Amino acid sequence: MRRNYRTNSEPELIDTHHKALDVNLDPRRYGTFAEIGAGQEVVRWFFRVGGGAGTIAKSISAYDMKVSDAIYGRASRYVCRERLQAMLDYEHRLNLDRLREVRGDTTAFFAFADTVSARNFKGTNECHGWMGIKFQAHPRDEDSQIIIHVRMLDVEAALQQEALGIVGVNLVYGACALSHEPDQLIVSLLDGLSTSRIEIDMIEFSGIAFRHVDNRLMSLKLVELGLSGAAMFAADGEVLMPSEFMYKKPILVERGSFRPVCNVNLDMLRCAYEKFSQLPSVQGKEVIQVMEVTMSNLKAGGEIDLRDFLARADVMSACGMPVLISDYSEYYRLAAYLSRYTKESIAITMGAGSLQELFDEKYYTALEGGVLESFGRLFKNDLKIYCYPLLNQTTGELMTCDNLQIAPDLRKLYGYLLDRGGINSLDNYSNDCLRIFSREILKKIKSGDTSWETMVPVAVADIIKNKSYFGYEAKHKE
Repeated sequence: MRRNYRTNSEPELIDTHHKALDVNLDPRRYGTFAEIGAGQEVVRWFFRVGGGAGTIAKSISAYDMKVSDAIYGRASRYVCRERLQAMLDYEHRLNLDRLREVRGDTTAFFAFADTVSARNFKGTNECHGWMGIKFQAHPRDEDSQIIIHVRMLDVEAALQQEALGIVGVNLVYGACALSHEPDQLIVSLLDGLSTSRIEIDMIEFSGIAFRHVDNRLMSLKLVELGLSGAAMFAADGEVLMPSEFMYKKPILVERGSFRPVCNVNLDMLRCAYEKFSQLPSVQGKEVIQVMEVTMSNLKAGGEIDLRDFLARADVMSACGMPVLISDYSEYYRLAAYLSRYTKESIAITMGAGSLQELFDEKYYTALEGGVLESFGRLFKNDLKIYCYPLLNQTTGELMTCDNLQIAPDLRKLYGYLLDRGGINSLDNYSNDCLRIFSREILKKIKSGDTSWETMVPVAVADIIKNKSYFGYEAKHKE
């Protein structure tokens, strides 16, 4: 099957062989392949299909660490973004310095690189890699770049190498043929593969060809398509690699809809941080605080509304918070994801209503062990839950850990988790925040009631008004 991306018709699948051959037969493309760690898996395709002399300026595998350091400079780790970037910069610059004057008017140069840790002999290592391409979309053009991080899920090294070669060809072909359609480029990265073999948990577009690309939307696309279970970006919109951002750090997560971020959201984080940071296992360490939005929340109204997503991302960023988008609706899956990247303590803060919902057995019917299995997974690594009280606006009563209504057959389990410190009550809350609810803020924004501005951080109010988010624009156009 073939997929032709160069027409406006329904795309048809192009296999790996034809993708590599298409690149080789394009007289404009010429560059270097530099691969460390899993052999020359990507460039092998371009040699194998024929016509490689028209595309490959050089192929190199600086497998020895001292050789790699001598070429690209020293690195703290060899399978990391820092090393990949050094490889891309060095090889692309070398091509331009050597060849630009000779053939620069007709050639769009590129440098492809990857640094990979495939399955070792004992099978004890993390199987992952960094892969990227730095390229000119057109001859004499300014540089553009795509970087991805992959996790290889096959259990055999040979299969991992095969998958790596395929996704590498997809990336090179995507840069050459689909740079004008980054959404379609992302879709094409797993052509010939499946998410059971390769996970792509980070992608970043930069440079002149992608000057209009918002990498936050690209991160969302990865999760939406199932290429990754989660993706992250910083407050400034920079794409984050969870394994590097969370490495050896305690983590505190707040899950929410954040439509918009309001004072109670920040108070929840403040209260939980004050408690969490005093634990002996956490004291004196840098705690990573993250706001998380699930795909199920983003799809609550049906299809994802991209403007609504960007509104949420902007208000979280205005609070200086990194954002995690995940497809882990169940908290135990979120906990497993976080524990993949750190051995330090993990905490989740939530409202009393969410905690009560956590004990509803209907959410665990798909698990053989039901609710007991879910809690076994959730608290497996001594995870902490910090519960923020919920005010009943009718009766004025506070719902807390002490009076939470739990099904009779789960009360002993709940009591056990309370006694051992898995669930913790937050008593250091601000009374002013208890009457703040995001749904009420949304109503006030749409009705023109300006009192909502006192219920959110100043920076959030400014963003909402300046960018006409959450219905603010509609009211002021009347």
